[in-house]
Amino acid sequence: MTGTTYSGVEILDTTLRDGEQTSGVSFNAREKLSIARLLLEELHVNRIEIASARVSHGEEEAVRAIARWARERGHLDRIEALGFIDGGVSVEWLWRAGCRVVNLLAKGSRRHCEEQLRRTPAQHLDDVRAEILRAAERGMRVNLYLEDWSNGMQHSPDYVWAMLDGLEGLPVERFLCPDTLGILDPWATEHFCREMVTRYPTRRFDFHAHNDYDLAVANTAAAVRAGFGGVHVTINGLGERAGNAPLSSTVAVLHDRLGCRTAIDESKIYRVSRTVESYTGVRIPANRPIVGASVFTQCAGVHADGDSKNGLYFNDLLPERFGRVREYALGKTSGKANILKNLERLGIDLDETAMRKVTERVVELSDKKELVTLDDLPYIIADVLRYDQTDAPVRILNYSLSLAQGLRPVATLRIEIHGEQYEQTSAGDGQYDAFMRALRQIYREQLGRRFPMLVDYAVSIPPGGRTDAFVQTIITWEADGRTFRTHGLDADQTEAAIKATIKMLNIIETNPTNHGNQDSTAAR
Repeated sequence: MTGTTYSGVEILDTTLRDGEQTSGVSFNAREKLSIARLLLEELHVNRIEIASARVSHGEEEAVRAIARWARERGHLDRIEALGFIDGGVSVEWLWRAGCRVVNLLAKGSRRHCEEQLRRTPAQHLDDVRAEILRAAERGMRVNLYLEDWSNGMQHSPDYVWAMLDGLEGLPVERFLCPDTLGILDPWATEHFCREMVTRYPTRRFDFHAHNDYDLAVANTAAAVRAGFGGVHVTINGLGERAGNAPLSSTVAVLHDRLGCRTAIDESKIYRVSRTVESYTGVRIPANRPIVGASVFTQCAGVHADGDSKNGLYFNDLLPERFGRVREYALGKTSGKANILKNLERLGIDLDETAMRKVTERVVELSDKKELVTLDDLPYIIADVLRYDQTDAPVRILNYSLSLAQGLRPVATLRIEIHGEQYEQTSAGDGQYDAFMRALRQIYREQLGRRFPMLVDYAVSIPPGGRTDAFVQTIITWEADGRTFRTHGLDADQTEAAIKATIKMLNIIETNPTNHGNQDSTAAR
């Protein structure tokens, strides 16, 4: 969207109220206070909606704790909670808990008024007026939700106008206009919001989007474009059904597409998003804009190449804005440019021959693993460059490993040694043991040769604790009274061990009388 340049927009975050309506999400009092602090003091959200009145004793304690903290920190006027048209019960509940701003929930459509409340519009208007006055008498500030406002504007605009006209002169600071059922699109949103602003130019309006059609961010931008001065968001788009407008994307669109100013510190968005993710257990999709795990990862090599040439594949959403860094995935489509970008971060310089070998190995490994990461790269480089099998005398031609419940694992192996092919099948106590038994039989029975003894077997993975990490197997061998080690790297532990074993065979076949003198570096 382009056009008018907008100034400041207020951001109300309702993660602790509307976001808690996400299926399976419930914050305890300590978590609510932690999130409130992050929202107000790190992100610098203008206002937060922290709870609904009368929910539970635990909710009252959470409101009380946040209100007490907010009073001490000078934030009490930024703390809001949902109240109901219930004869003053909600107002008293919130007052006792220490909250001083109430967002009263009124009906914004004729259908909700008449069919849910069983009240006429005039009766409901009287109830709303009385509730506003009760809160004002308590010294509380009042905002008014017009629940189902979007349907009201579509099907009963006269009801909406009568409600706002009937509240003229009452102490309502803001009218909160929710797309309660997520039915709007940006064109309808802008049209309805502009009608509100045009008809009531001195009133303050907030827009509250729901994401049922995946249009919450676009609709929020349309509301601001029409002149609304406040918008409602949640961290990670939490909320009922498909959720609310996510703070991260909403702020980026307001800043970049509409030229708006907000108080939000973008550099804190990612950390706050991850904190809320840990509290809720609701995982952030990897491709969610701004905060998803993979959104600042370039996979195609041509993109990495373009990034090196004056940022040809950058847009305004630079990861550094949000406390993140750009990454370059390693895989089948990444190519040399992605590897170079990762080597730059590691401070490693390779020549053309080494680059080609590493690239080939990355492609091979990416067929077995979804993503090759920066953490994996040093292992791959060590695996490729410390032992070059270009003219290896021993080659695995084929092998099959079988594992069945109640039966011993079986390995069938076909191997080429100095141009001659050998085949053997054997059972073992595990798949690798079966492979080794078949290999030993080839050496002892068909070649009449001694086979080195395995004296130690160690497994390590790159840091991160992922279940899909590469496995590095380090095996220590003894032959002719000497010991040496070989390493194998693969997505599968057994295959990594087999790679380490083949490296060992190439060492002893290349230097049949001197293999015991190989140091660990040359043997890898």
